[in-house]
Amino acid sequence: MPEGHSVHRIARQFALHFVGKRVETSSPQGRFVSGAQQLDGLTMTDSRAVGKNLFLEFDHRLWLRVHLGIYGAWDFAGDISTDAPLASADERGNDLANFEDSLHSIGAPRRSRLRMSEKETVQPELDTWPPEPVGQVRVRLLTEDTVADLRGPTACEVLLPEQVDAVVGKLGPDPMGDDSQEAEDRFTATVLKKPTPIGLLLMDQSVVSGIGNVYRAELLYRARLDPHTPGKRVPEETVRSLWRDWVHLLHIGVETGHMLTMDYPTDEDYRNALANSDDRHWVYQRAGLPCRTCGTHILMDMAAGRKLYWCPNCQR
Repeated sequence: MPEGHSVHRIARQFALHFVGKRVETSSPQGRFVSGAQQLDGLTMTDSRAVGKNLFLEFDHRLWLRVHLGIYGAWDFAGDISTDAPLASADERGNDLANFEDSLHSIGAPRRSRLRMSEKETVQPELDTWPPEPVGQVRVRLLTEDTVADLRGPTACEVLLPEQVDAVVGKLGPDPMGDDSQEAEDRFTATVLKKPTPIGLLLMDQSVVSGIGNVYRAELLYRARLDPHTPGKRVPEETVRSLWRDWVHLLHIGVETGHMLTMDYPTDEDYRNALANSDDRHWVYQRAGLPCRTCGTHILMDMAAGRKLYWCPNCQR
């Protein structure tokens, strides 16, 4: 499932290539005909993400909310490019275009194709325009020179502004929208009053927005925190450290397009992590393998139907 950084990157793609343009909206699959008719011919005026929810505004009066869920993806095509940080250099000054699985733009935008979900994949360039819808496309957003096709979302609905406010009001803080002291205090206060295990609280979107299975496992390992510890028994400073680390890791994910959760002391280590997913995580998907720190075998438990990876020695 796409985590928070992926949805923020999708919002950026819409901001770069759709906002300010008149959009022809349709539902090739036929499952969103009524919603598409409400949006057809309107101008996209805003694009933003809150946690795993994408909100696209049209004519300052209607919003399209999309939650990709486990199977959803956006396919972009046309005169598109990747966003500026990934297209040029990261904070270390490394040229990301040299890495095999990174995206890059050479010169002016071209009629490229890009799939954005949990991962981002460049596909062969277009031969015709506009391209024919392929597969079960729930929503097609078409401008003069760009197109975005939505497949397999968990949620796809047209909302009024007050309905958007109601949805956002039920979500926990998202550091990309608000990394203020107030947001940290809200997260901390919520965790400290809950008897629920911290490993479940971090996945609860009403507690904090955007954290999924990967970031959950990695944040808890980095904090050396047993995932089964009730929230109210976690020291306050540890809870605050979790929030600050989430702010840090989320920004890295949005800027690079990768969930990089380990420490990279050298540029070579950092390059290896960008090029090889095996070098990106401490414990995620490493069940049965030795802990990178202590050598103890990583465990995998089931928590609310999701796999939870942790080190019983480092996290105790």
